Amino acid sequence: MLSKKEAQLLDALEPRAATEGIEIVTVQVVGAKKAPTIRVFIDTPEGVSFDQLAKSQAWINEIMDAIDPFPGAYTLEVSSPGIDRPLRTPEHFARFAGQVAVVKMGHPLDGRSNFTGKIVSADDTCVVMEIDGEQISLPMDDMKRAHLKGIVDFSS
Repeated sequence: MLSKKEAQLLDALEPRAATEGIEIVTVQVVGAKKAPTIRVFIDTPEGVSFDQLAKSQAWINEIMDAIDPFPGAYTLEVSSPGIDRPLRTPEHFARFAGQVAVVKMGHPLDGRSNFTGKIVSADDTCVVMEIDGEQISLPMDDMKRAHLKGIVDFSS
């Protein structure tokens, strides 16, 4: 699900994140090649406070400066995963079983590349989702992107 560059950045950040008690949910590189934006999504079991974001921004910035992933200009954004939380690992999918996710595949599966449905289960090879009453198995190694579908209830 990660590009080679995103995987390199994740590998560089994860050891320090573990010592800080932070989970790197995912890393995304977006925008222009000459001046990309590096997005780092972090989380903890208790959620992410503003102070944790600021502290994490500082050490993530230090690591980025040290490895200089994009010589020249780039923008670093550090944030919580938010309501549309990215899903990257089998553990992410398993943790959110029962919730609705949106998955974009790298190659069409039965003529379609985009799937929205309830997460049933996940393992190292696939994610099973319930879509229109049918269970569909999506291979992990062909997923391009996946995230929870945020639902806001305004009825309360």
